Amino acid sequence: MTEKAERSPFGYRSIRVTACDATAGIIAGTFVCPLDVIKTRLQVIGLPLAPLSGRQKGSVIIRSLQDIVKNEGVVGMYRGLSPTIIALLPNWAIYFSVYEKLKDALKSNDGKLSVGANIVASAIAGVSTTIATNPLWVIRTRLVTQGMRTDVVPYTTVLSAFTRIFHQEGLRGLYSGLVPSLIGVSHVVIQLPAYEKIKQYMAEIGNKPVDKLSPESIVVATSISKVIASVMTYPHEE
Repeated sequence: MTEKAERSPFGYRSIRVTACDATAGIIAGTFVCPLDVIKTRLQVIGLPLAPLSGRQKGSVIIRSLQDIVKNEGVVGMYRGLSPTIIALLPNWAIYFSVYEKLKDALKSNDGKLSVGANIVASAIAGVSTTIATNPLWVIRTRLVTQGMRTDVVPYTTVLSAFTRIFHQEGLRGLYSGLVPSLIGVSHVVIQLPAYEKIKQYMAEIGNKPVDKLSPESIVVATSISKVIASVMTYPHEE
């Protein structure tokens, strides 16, 4: 199999990378889903007010989990998990297909990719992915927050949510929040170039090619770049 075929959007390497990323995302998404539900709800309604008698005792996270379990059962902790899982496959498939193609196209004659070119590739891939998958993230947010409103008939499945939103609100409803989501592309625009640079730095220190880095080194590079991007773009999440 040629290197060109390997790196094509439907080549073995691209499919393998997409499958690995999607699987990792599904596992992580399932594990942290209760925390993500709490975060989304706190972003929508804000922190709970302290009682007149003084400050509330205990962690906001623990109290929120207790409230969700009490009012909605354990299932309330996993609202929005289905659309999250459904969205991850096209999310990564589109993103890495576009990203890898653009990286190859923007490389200089010596085969190197500049930071500027990496930023451009990340941005275009992020915008393409956001536009394609926005309806799924809208559905996820609606499912996560619907337990907060008792006056609204709840969505029962991802399909019922999609159908109702489309019939009642049209495409505008499915693409609500698109502009802020596009602004959120800044996260990957920061993370991926940082990730590539950190890998290059670690490869130089270890005097080895980037593709020979150990799994531990990849985890370190991923973690550092993720923290950098999260810290720099967190106000957007709020």
